[in-house]
Amino acid sequence: MYALTHLASEEMENPLLPPMPELIIGLIAFLIVFLFLGKKLLPNINKVLDERRAAIEGGMEKAEAAQAEAQQVLEDYRAQLADARHEAARLRQEAQEQGVALIAEMRSEGQRQREEIIAAGHAQIEADRKAASAALRQDVGQLAIDLAGRIVGESLADSARQSRTIDRFLDALEEKSVDVKKAEAAR
Repeated sequence: MYALTHLASEEMENPLLPPMPELIIGLIAFLIVFLFLGKKLLPNINKVLDERRAAIEGGMEKAEAAQAEAQQVLEDYRAQLADARHEAARLRQEAQEQGVALIAEMRSEGQRQREEIIAAGHAQIEADRKAASAALRQDVGQLAIDLAGRIVGESLADSARQSRTIDRFLDALEEKSVDVKKAEAAR
């Protein structure tokens, strides 16, 4: 029967559970290791984790500060860029206005010079016409006197008589010229 009870007690023991003395020794060893880790290692681990957390938070604060500073620099840059564009537009407008004023001034100066040249040309033409008219009058008068002297058969050497004869001849020519111009205008 002892064999049976022993066999029954062995069957009753669970093979998954270790024997009781091993369980107690294992539990004491676990508590010693746990206390050692809790007293010595855990504070060091917590210290390292706190330092890492502080470094991460400090890095994040630095990153946020850097980002805020970068944002401020970007806003300053945009403001300066807007000011520069405004200044460039103002300078461009001033240059256009100065260009328009300069063109107007040059046109008026060119117009004035053109009018001076035209006036000088008209004056020169009038002077040349008068000189040519006087020369022509003298030449025609001399020819008329020579011709009249040949026709009349006597010399018309008297200068007063020559002048009167020339004037009458030229007046007659001018009247014919005016009559021809009136006839052409009437057509």
